[in-house]
Amino acid sequence: MKSAYELAMERLEKSEPAVKLSAEQKTRLADIDKKYDAKIAEKEIFLRGQLAKASPEERAAIDKQLVNERARLEEEREAAKNKVRSGK
Repeated sequence: MKSAYELAMERLEKSEPAVKLSAEQKTRLADIDKKYDAKIAEKEIFLRGQLAKASPEERAAIDKQLVNERARLEEEREAAKNKVRSGK
């Protein structure tokens, strides 16, 4: 007897078959993750340094900028990874 999870995974596999990635694609995906992890860390370090120097009025703007930069870089990362997954 199968669990609800196993049944759901079978239905998902029928509607959207799992994509098999080559070793090269896996390597490229890992490289993209490393690259964007470094970019995110760089932005966080820079903006946290700015945050330490900022006045209370400027802190909200810097916090917002940090959130926006992180979201933008995550979107770029996913776009780059989707290109690799699709074989482009």
